[in-house]
Amino acid sequence: MDKSIDEAVADLGRDIGEYIRQQRNTAKISLRQLAKLAGVSNPYLSQIERGLRKPSAEILQQIAKGLRISAEALYVEAGILEQREGGALADAIVTAPDLTERQKQVLLDVYESFRRENTAGQEE
Repeated sequence: MDKSIDEAVADLGRDIGEYIRQQRNTAKISLRQLAKLAGVSNPYLSQIERGLRKPSAEILQQIAKGLRISAEALYVEAGILEQREGGALADAIVTAPDLTERQKQVLLDVYESFRRENTAGQEE
């Protein structure tokens, strides 16, 4: 049974590494540039991308900052957090520093109503 757990953890490492590589390629950043931006060594970042190392939450946060993406997105991909209902848009609303709590809740309510409306429309 331990072997299957180890294999699942190794799969998560490969998955997060592949996700980081995809995000880096999309952002058109070299491995060397991202390593510098994230404050990690080239070999270490390369090992993460190839699934040989499993990064800590702190390293994921540094990588997210280098990629200019949400650390939460990396945590979800790494299996550290479960994805919230509503995805990235809901996360952006919740973390928006220039909105009041009331404004955030109103936006989330409107977004959720649109999602429910579209789901109901697809079922017809």
